[in-house]
Amino acid sequence: MLATLFKKRDFDSAGQPPVGTTKLAARPKVALRPNGGSLPGWIFLPTVVLVVAILYWAQEILVPLAVAIMLTFILTPVVAALERLRLGRIASVAIAAILALSILLGVGWIVIRQMAALGNELPQYRINIIEKITYLRNLTKGGALEKVEQTVKEVQSELEETKEPAREAPPRAVVVAGEEDSAFWPIPLATGPIVERLAAAGLAIALVIFMLIQREELRNRLIRILGYSRLTVTTKALEEAGQRISHYLLAQLLINSSFGIAVGILLFLLGVPYALLWGFMAIPLRFIPYIGPWLAAIMPTALSLAYFPGWVTPLIVVGIFVVLELTTNLLLEPLLYGESAGVSEIAILIMAAFWTWLWGPLGLVLATPLTVCLVVLSKYVPELTAVTVLLSDAPALETHVNYYQRMLALDEDECEEIVEEYLENHSTTELYDQVFIPALSRAKNDRRHGQLSERDEQAVYDGTRTVLEDLDDRRENGEPTNQNSLLNTAAPKQLVASVGFPADGKADEVALLLFQKILDPQRYQMEVISADMLASEMVSLVGEKQPRLVCIGAIAPGGLARARYLCKRLRDRFPEVKILVGRWGASGSVGNARTSLSSAGADRVAATLFEARDQLAQLVHLQTGAAIPAAAR
Repeated sequence: MLATLFKKRDFDSAGQPPVGTTKLAARPKVALRPNGGSLPGWIFLPTVVLVVAILYWAQEILVPLAVAIMLTFILTPVVAALERLRLGRIASVAIAAILALSILLGVGWIVIRQMAALGNELPQYRINIIEKITYLRNLTKGGALEKVEQTVKEVQSELEETKEPAREAPPRAVVVAGEEDSAFWPIPLATGPIVERLAAAGLAIALVIFMLIQREELRNRLIRILGYSRLTVTTKALEEAGQRISHYLLAQLLINSSFGIAVGILLFLLGVPYALLWGFMAIPLRFIPYIGPWLAAIMPTALSLAYFPGWVTPLIVVGIFVVLELTTNLLLEPLLYGESAGVSEIAILIMAAFWTWLWGPLGLVLATPLTVCLVVLSKYVPELTAVTVLLSDAPALETHVNYYQRMLALDEDECEEIVEEYLENHSTTELYDQVFIPALSRAKNDRRHGQLSERDEQAVYDGTRTVLEDLDDRRENGEPTNQNSLLNTAAPKQLVASVGFPADGKADEVALLLFQKILDPQRYQMEVISADMLASEMVSLVGEKQPRLVCIGAIAPGGLARARYLCKRLRDRFPEVKILVGRWGASGSVGNARTSLSSAGADRVAATLFEARDQLAQLVHLQTGAAIPAAAR
């Protein structure tokens, strides 16, 4: 009965839960709800459907509100800068609002005027259009396309001949309902959509002004609604959302404005009509993720086809957009953004389609800022964890979990890619300690709980050995592996012989091989013994080889009892031998394991490979009295 209870608890001998066990204290999320609970699964989908329905049916109010919030984020740094000039809040908001409104009205007036003039001039370009259509038609004449077209026409004519003549239906009276103006609504009904858009624009402008004036008051009211008990979480969420979105929108506005100005200037120098119009149109269109610049290129390219004879100028127009877009992506965006918006590229495309379906073209422009707001909010609400995983640009899996997962899939090629990518920013020792050791611990834990077969467990160990051999080959061939120079000193070194004993199976044997490879081979000579050897045979081997140091590898979970037994046998038989135990892969503190092993005769107990390396140098110093190498201090 007791054995069954302990098995259900899934704790190892050191009192620590095994790798993969979730601990509430380590949860990165902070609940905004008072009890910190999660929404039941059955209520999540109806909640999402209800929210989407509200967003759709209330878009007349929500769209101006969203536009006002985005404009507030853009203008807040401008208002803050004016306030630092001691102009006062009201004056600063008035200047910023008038400036922004003047720019929007001026650009809108220019765009409308030029579009009207363009519409009047399009018939003049009919000759060039006809010439290019004739040229394209001649290219396809006699080709496969013309044959397909002829076949389709023949089939269509045959079908029309076999059809019976349709009887003519008697004419029906057509009733045309005339639009009547209501006695209570003096504005003609035909102008209703225009009035609605003007009203929405007026509402957005009013909201921007009042949000800029009372932004601290709005923030405080939101904090009051969420409650004082969640003051820290709410403050962090608001600050992060404000800074990230404001920085993103300002940088995007500056980049898009530079792009539009460059488009207008280059098209003007090329002689494309209405170059100013196309430059202005490129600015808002580039707010659309990924496809915006190419939408901006359609009209000037089409106009150049109609205006200029030949094909050279239209190709130059396309080249201008390609060069500007590449320059913007490679130079301006990394320089001004500094960091990403926190949303993955696939998520931006999916959310762009969603917001376009929900709110139309304006939703497409607002897609990225709204998605960033959603990702920031999901970081602080446990119920929205799935949103963070799906939309965030953070890696979905930790490196050691990703490595272990691909090892289980027997995908050694991708495992090597994971290792190479990790080594670009980390040392080989960090790779061993933070990727390989946790992966070995997970394999051992899954095997203990029956989730992994013996064959699959052995495949993980063999695959890790193969990766180690590949890294050794790269070092021998002179390829950089970002390997730390460990324990290297200029002084002559005395070779220290030691033996590595696995406490509990193949995982400990591979871990000892990792530890062996981070040691300086000019100073330490460690022989790793097979895990198939019995404890009595290990003790006899120490008597034969007479090493100065013994290192026992014991990866968590499990192995602690065997490590204690081996420590006691060695201490009783060889009291002068220094014993180092590597309790690697333990989740959390190893204080209990350290106490237990020390009482069994261990001189040092290490939780990481780094710590084991330093403690080994200390034990050598205690035996010989030599100075501890600088790298081990």
